[in-house]
Amino acid sequence: MRIALLTEGTHAVAQRAGGGWCGRLAGALAEHEFQLYLLGTGGGPEYAGPPPRGLAAVHELPIWGRRPAGRRPAAHRRRSYAAAYEELVRSLVRPADRAGFGPALYRLAELAAEDGALPAFLASGRAHRTLERVWRAPGAETAAGQPLVRDVLVAGDLLEQLLRPLSAPWYGTGPTGLGSADLCHVAGGGPAALPALVAKHLHGVPFVLTEHGLHLREQYRGYRTAPYRWPVRALLLAFFRQLTAETYRQAAVLTPGSAYDRRWQERCGADPARIRVVHESTPAASREPAGPEPERPTLVWAGALEPGRDPELMLHAFARVRTELPTARLRMYGEEAAPGYLAHCRAIARKLGIEPAVDFAGRPPATADAWAAGTAVVFTALAQRSPRLLADAMLSGRAVIATEVGVAPEVLGPAGLLVPPRSPRALADACLALLTDEERRARLGLAGRLRAQERFALEPEAAAFREVYLELVSRWPAFPAAAARMQPFARPAEYWVAGAPVTVEAPRTPAPGGAPAPEAAAEADPSPDGGRAAPGALAEAL
Repeated sequence: MRIALLTEGTHAVAQRAGGGWCGRLAGALAEHEFQLYLLGTGGGPEYAGPPPRGLAAVHELPIWGRRPAGRRPAAHRRRSYAAAYEELVRSLVRPADRAGFGPALYRLAELAAEDGALPAFLASGRAHRTLERVWRAPGAETAAGQPLVRDVLVAGDLLEQLLRPLSAPWYGTGPTGLGSADLCHVAGGGPAALPALVAKHLHGVPFVLTEHGLHLREQYRGYRTAPYRWPVRALLLAFFRQLTAETYRQAAVLTPGSAYDRRWQERCGADPARIRVVHESTPAASREPAGPEPERPTLVWAGALEPGRDPELMLHAFARVRTELPTARLRMYGEEAAPGYLAHCRAIARKLGIEPAVDFAGRPPATADAWAAGTAVVFTALAQRSPRLLADAMLSGRAVIATEVGVAPEVLGPAGLLVPPRSPRALADACLALLTDEERRARLGLAGRLRAQERFALEPEAAAFREVYLELVSRWPAFPAAAARMQPFARPAEYWVAGAPVTVEAPRTPAPGGAPAPEAAAEADPSPDGGRAAPGALAEAL
């Protein structure tokens, strides 16, 4: 099969894609041909240099920064662009018109495929006037505040960048076109899903959506500190909400990285029947376990120094541990993510009288070094969205303690200790239970490593996607663009024979003199079974 991988990234991402998720997946499924399509900040539409191992080609489209050069639409086409853009904006600012988002998106894609003038139109004064008129019209949602002129200019510029994938030069049926792919695989969601949506609309190509952390959830978190006024933030979040809903509706299969993310997708409107959890693989699955434990009982805490990771809970729990085990030490790995938060944590350690036993070690050279420095590993996050760091710690063979939030219960399961968040006493009791019981630490460490290897190794992930691909293609029409002759079968065997394209012959013209051609006469001649072809003829025709 020819599979198009769609994701956001840059030239640097493509250069190291052989060691990234896309490269690992392509290398594990070598029986298929993968081409990588990047939406990023690169300097051109084509990737410079040989493609990474496992990928047949890499194509890049810059979507951030300066608008690409291009001509404006002709005067008679501006009305079509303006009407489609107005419908799109209405779906973002008027709750009653949300159903128009998908049709407006596809209409803009069709117009862009005809003349390639979409980016120039979106940057024009007419597009800005359309945005301003609809945004300020009665009935528009303005709970975040009335938009000013500068809000219109900023939002118009951001929408132009977000919609650039609609005019990507990828929608043909040539060797590099998405129209000739058997399926698309979107990694990450958001703008990366736009080419897959367009390819499905124009060519009927199905797509799979993989989210390792929900794109919409991360947008909501990121826009808290975005340098835009609230009306702009509200408009852009409405765009991402609508795009996510349309992507979930159109995706043939959704593969979140955890059951925790699956519940989020269902809350956002995804069909549970089309969701399959596929855990993200990690190269650390083949890493050797950590060496001998340190001589002194040592707890390792890892995470960004910010309130969301709750390092204060670790410090207060460690103060209780020190009263029972005076020789214990604490190593805290992580960079300061909130201004002044490192000094705040140091002040807490000083106030609790544990400062000499606490080492704020910063960012380690490698996560494996951090786990090897401890007797047990502790996570105290208030919201654990990603399983990566937890799985990495489990693969070290060290016993793990985590707060019972987010993906932690799913990832850790019975192979570690779960404690309630914001409970120093419960966390201290769990730490003491492990630090004073070597046999239990060894048992939990081994169980955690085996559990992580079973879930986060490359082989189970590759097997899951191999099954998804084959099942999806087997039940998708062979030639969806030809609706009149659509058949409920996979591509016929002849399709896969190099140099033997499947064609459909046109009816032959009658022979001279008005007599039907031999083939037509054969069709007109009634057969004993009432005109139906014999089984042998049907098999030969297929």
